[in-house]
Amino acid sequence: MLKALLFDLDGTLANTDPIHFETWRELLLDQGLDISLDFYQTNFSGRRNQEIVKDLLPHLSDVAGEQLSWQKEANFRDRAEQVLVSTPGLAELLAWAAQHNLKQAVVTNAPVENARFMLRVLQLEATFPVVILGDELLKGKPDPLPYQLALEQLGVSAAETIAFEDSPSGIRSARGAGIPTVGIASTHSPAELYDLGVSLVIADFTDKQLWKWLKRDRMLGPFEVAIGHSE
Repeated sequence: MLKALLFDLDGTLANTDPIHFETWRELLLDQGLDISLDFYQTNFSGRRNQEIVKDLLPHLSDVAGEQLSWQKEANFRDRAEQVLVSTPGLAELLAWAAQHNLKQAVVTNAPVENARFMLRVLQLEATFPVVILGDELLKGKPDPLPYQLALEQLGVSAAETIAFEDSPSGIRSARGAGIPTVGIASTHSPAELYDLGVSLVIADFTDKQLWKWLKRDRMLGPFEVAIGHSE
């Protein structure tokens, strides 16, 4: 039976990628790089800043790379303060989860300052007492460690859990931990997400099929069995 819901943050609880893209694009222009949206989705989405900077700007020292990452996230928070909104249907899903006493956690590669900022702006701090930060672990997504730690802290098994993810790295992390995963098609196409092994792809949390299977899963057992591949 379903006992817990795990949520990625960027692109899942809120569609932040347009803000991240514009912030990165502006900053990297000063470094002589003009990135496209396709390039961003392939090389940035779901990854940690230190990995991105090391790949794209290998000539920067560690200190310079950290300074650039810090500046990028400060610029992101400035842009997002007035425009950040939660993904449609999230409030209803969280209310349903609370009604059924489901445990919940956020599992994210976002820097700690961003995670705290987003949860504050979205008014979700009290909803998620457990927040797993890939930046504070030896390995972040796509390694399964962040999701394994979430399961451990919540005291649930992978079979009793559903993860919600939008990025390839996040899906690989959740699936690597054995967790049935729902893909949010905010940053990648449904076909791409299904190819990564998700059980269902939705545009947002208002999706009728998601609700059909969530309610059915409360009675029938493992989500992976109850839900079928759907396009």
